[in-house]
Amino acid sequence: KELIYTESDLIVTPIIDNPKIMKQVPVRFDSKTLHIPAYSVEKLSSMKDLDWNNFLKRVCSLLDCSEKNTGAARSKLNLLYYLCTLAVHKEIASRLISSQLFPILIQQLRAASNWDIRANVARVIGLLALHTSELGENVPVSEAITLLTELIRENFRNSKLKQCFLPALGELLYLIASKEEKGEHPRECWAVPSAAYTVLMRCLREG
Repeated sequence: KELIYTESDLIVTPIIDNPKIMKQVPVRFDSKTLHIPAYSVEKLSSMKDLDWNNFLKRVCSLLDCSEKNTGAARSKLNLLYYLCTLAVHKEIASRLISSQLFPILIQQLRAASNWDIRANVARVIGLLALHTSELGENVPVSEAITLLTELIRENFRNSKLKQCFLPALGELLYLIASKEEKGEHPRECWAVPSAAYTVLMRCLREG
């Protein structure tokens, strides 16, 4: 074992927002234009269920509205930046990934007309996957993987967009693999479509 592995092989580094892979612009949100109170992680962690659910409902309804004009798109982006700052905390990430927010993020990834919004939705999904400590049975991970795979395939020649979607896909695959390795039985909604492997291999071959 000592001869086969080097210590660095056994250290798992993050895929998303890893400066060794790609330099990321720091995420900053503007609390004045957020349309919801910019609660701190401490405040959210200590919230009662009712307050937490009300907070989530407001976040989901803001994400779900269409970005008819530049102002609406800008405020949605600002909300996604705020979610990026929350998603790096284990407890909050675990609560968010198992909530009604995750299906809304998938829907935005599919339907948003603005590519900046799609890229930042993918970033939130990737950060949630990286930082969550739990994965509920009903989290539609397969749906997110299928959609990210389709987006990578459709935009295969656009390296900028691929660099937005691949890290999120990688984090979701790693999350499922690590859960199954711990003996948690594979769930139907965690199944990885074969197309995801095909697209990944093509990225490795041609990237």
